[in-house]
Amino acid sequence: MERSETAERLGLSVPYEWWPAAPMLKEFEAAGFGWIQIPSPPDSVLIDPRAASKHAVATRAALDVTALKTMVHAPGALRAGSSATADRVLEGVISYAADIGAPLVVYHAANVPDDRAGEDAIEAETRALTAIAGLAEQLGVTIALENLAPVFPGVEALSFTPRVVRSMAKRIGSPAVGVCLDIGHAHLVASLRSTDVIDLIAPALDEAVAFHVHDNFGSRRTAGPRPDLDPIRLDLHLPPGRGTAPWHRIAPMLRRTEAPLLLEVHPPRQAPSRLHAEARNVLFPKAVAAA
Repeated sequence: MERSETAERLGLSVPYEWWPAAPMLKEFEAAGFGWIQIPSPPDSVLIDPRAASKHAVATRAALDVTALKTMVHAPGALRAGSSATADRVLEGVISYAADIGAPLVVYHAANVPDDRAGEDAIEAETRALTAIAGLAEQLGVTIALENLAPVFPGVEALSFTPRVVRSMAKRIGSPAVGVCLDIGHAHLVASLRSTDVIDLIAPALDEAVAFHVHDNFGSRRTAGPRPDLDPIRLDLHLPPGRGTAPWHRIAPMLRRTEAPLLLEVHPPRQAPSRLHAEARNVLFPKAVAAA
């Protein structure tokens, strides 16, 4: 029971600008992970079919040494509907995911200011995603719209509210579009707004096709000094349990779903086996105790 809950659902991210080399992926699998997330190639590669194909062939060769399931993270600054080139990039990400056998593409949705201009941008983005969803359906790839949070203190974005991202997915109305519910981001935003993280997470659970699982110290208003961490950065991407997210309340909600739980932990970080063990303890405590 415990093996199926963790190995089938827990995943680990390959950090940005790291190549998913076969030995590293084998280490992830040996640690017990069932999923990985890899960063997509940059825009310039994704819009060049020859370069994208060459990159995909090499990535697929590395992936084929394991049975890991794969999700691809689209470029972070990409916004569909902002230009014809941006739409070509997203189409390139979806094609790339299909070429390497990845069923999920994570995409930063609604990353625009919470004002009238932002509302107009979301309309354009939703139209573009609706059109691109047709390609995703054909290729068997699901676009997972991710809720965001401020990396450093700054202006609110519409994507900080998971309900907004869920509403985009519902409006698009395609089986190839869902939500990547980022728990670390939701915890951070809830802390900044002095609200309950459960109230942010719960409305988007029904559309979640993937979860990003990581931790932080929220607004850091009450956190003491940490000489090992940037003193201002909010979005720290720590292993679950290393920050202040109330996992004892969040984990039962996640266990009631079947979507993959992807540890998006930034370097420097512990060995994959240590990360897997800590995540099991936080997310599946009863199963660990029984084992």
